[in-house]
Amino acid sequence: MIRMIRTCAITKENEAIFDVAIEKLNEDHIEWFWVDFSKPTMEEVQLLSSHFHFHHLAIEDCLDDYIQRPKMDFYEGYQFLVIHAIRQKVFKAEELGLFLGKKWLVTFHKDELEELEKVWNEIPELESLKQGPFFLMHRLIDRIVDEFFPPVYKIESELNSIEDNTQDDTISELMDQLFDLRTDLSRIRRIILPMRDLLYRMISSDRLNYLKDQHLYFHDVYDHLLKLTEMLESYRDFSSDIRDSYLSVNSNNMNSTMMTLTVITTIFMPLTFIVGVYGMNFKYMPELNWHYGYFVILGMMGGIAFMMFGYFVKKGWLKIGKKPRKR
Repeated sequence: MIRMIRTCAITKENEAIFDVAIEKLNEDHIEWFWVDFSKPTMEEVQLLSSHFHFHHLAIEDCLDDYIQRPKMDFYEGYQFLVIHAIRQKVFKAEELGLFLGKKWLVTFHKDELEELEKVWNEIPELESLKQGPFFLMHRLIDRIVDEFFPPVYKIESELNSIEDNTQDDTISELMDQLFDLRTDLSRIRRIILPMRDLLYRMISSDRLNYLKDQHLYFHDVYDHLLKLTEMLESYRDFSSDIRDSYLSVNSNNMNSTMMTLTVITTIFMPLTFIVGVYGMNFKYMPELNWHYGYFVILGMMGGIAFMMFGYFVKKGWLKIGKKPRKR
């Protein structure tokens, strides 16, 4: 069971100590510390103001019910960041607030984050703890960004499956799958693009010059986000091409079907005319008294239908559309 407030202190000997009381985090033997607020109670939230003295606007950003855009605000002595993780199954953003000072890192989230848990569990094994909380924040953001790749690769695989039509689905089924994928693409894109903008601001900000040596780490994360953005844009174009292709095939099949029905109607038009003529109720119609008239008329109607059918086949007007072929 994850506790609502967890602490991890790094001593001057580069040793990680967990579950240190908040009141003891500023002792001399502690180099820096990380405090994690995970689904805290309102009483525990008060520590953000009473103990850490964070700005009330930053605290309000943590407590707001709506998901905010990733951002970075500068306050006296620390920076406040809002970053987004991704819920893998539903492709929705999960908000994480970070307060970063020179000697501490405070994280705040309303729901459990697997990426944060992995970094927390890795702390005893890390060899670069001396680099301070900025390095730990980079590791956390890097782990969050890495988790963007699996859903993007999954969408790529599903797009290829739709293009190849491996299940021999109908165009209607393929289009339903394609539009669902495009919806997922839009959701992921709304998470990744703001994160890319945030990382660009971090590596470009003059107010982080005192951490210039560590900017290289965030350039790497920014490159990952650029790659993800390019992949998403290419998949959007790819899905549009598949959609247009299948719409064209569907339109062509419909035209072929309409042409076939038109040909059948055209064949029956002269036959209907003949039947209509000899179906009139006039008494004096010479052919009505002819002994072989019925068979001659049937033969003539069959000959007309056969000749018209052969003419249309020769013109290629009876090719009925099929399902999209497998590639």
